[in-house]
Amino acid sequence: MPQGTLRVLARKVTRSVTGCIPLLRVGMIIKGLDRPPLAPAIMRGTPLLRTAPFPMDYRKPSDRKSMHSRIVQELGMQIVSGRFKPDDKLPAEALLCEEYAVSRPVLREATRVLVAKGLVYSRPRVGTVVKPRREWHMLDPDVLHWLMQSSPQNEFFSLLTSVRSIIEPAAAALAAQFATDEDIASIGEAYQRMEAAPTPEALLQPDLDFHSRIADATHNDLLANLCNMLSVAIAEALKHSNQRPNLHELALPRHKAILTAIENRDALGARHATLVQLDDARSALNVVLGTDPS
Repeated sequence: MPQGTLRVLARKVTRSVTGCIPLLRVGMIIKGLDRPPLAPAIMRGTPLLRTAPFPMDYRKPSDRKSMHSRIVQELGMQIVSGRFKPDDKLPAEALLCEEYAVSRPVLREATRVLVAKGLVYSRPRVGTVVKPRREWHMLDPDVLHWLMQSSPQNEFFSLLTSVRSIIEPAAAALAAQFATDEDIASIGEAYQRMEAAPTPEALLQPDLDFHSRIADATHNDLLANLCNMLSVAIAEALKHSNQRPNLHELALPRHKAILTAIENRDALGARHATLVQLDDARSALNVVLGTDPS
């Protein structure tokens, strides 16, 4: 084909691309050139659209979730539950690829997630090995969820309440010292919603808000973030403890005592009131789970 004809066709193609002529058709029209024109060269100045990936939920992947999330969830659960113990090697790549019917890149991406959560390390000619339990990122929401699912409830909630008894009284004392008037009003608003909650289910979110707002009122970002990372486990504990009889009569006065101490800028009183409330929460869990020693 004469070069002049080629140049004419190329100009026509360039003008027509914005009219939705498929690029495959474009390549066919100018067949005979060294290479088909590239879209960025034709549509110069048009930005490429990029879609940010949604964060994966590795706790309860549905059947429609990717195999990547399913592999992370299942291997994570098997590690945390003790199916694979520290220093154990996970099955070879070839076996896992066959089991899940996935390619090596998909499996390796799932392995990188487990590495990021501190559960395993992966090395060439060694494989993927489970790390010691003390190196796991226990406050990672997924790891914490798997731990809840794989542990006896009474044992996990006892562990959680012990941690809360260290953190939350200190947070309440700091809130009494550093909370602004707006912070105190926000904590009070959460408490009012607790009072108005007609059912244990309706009480859950105001209860969580009450405790998270106390943490925020410390104006200590590290402490607030630590409390926030425990929120998944605390929510699970509250779902159980809030099922006890006479919930409002027993729980609300203890929360009110915390609020009153913070309002009065009484750090020692806020600390003590929080310890009393957490002791009551422990008793409530024992009653609901049937582990009450009395």
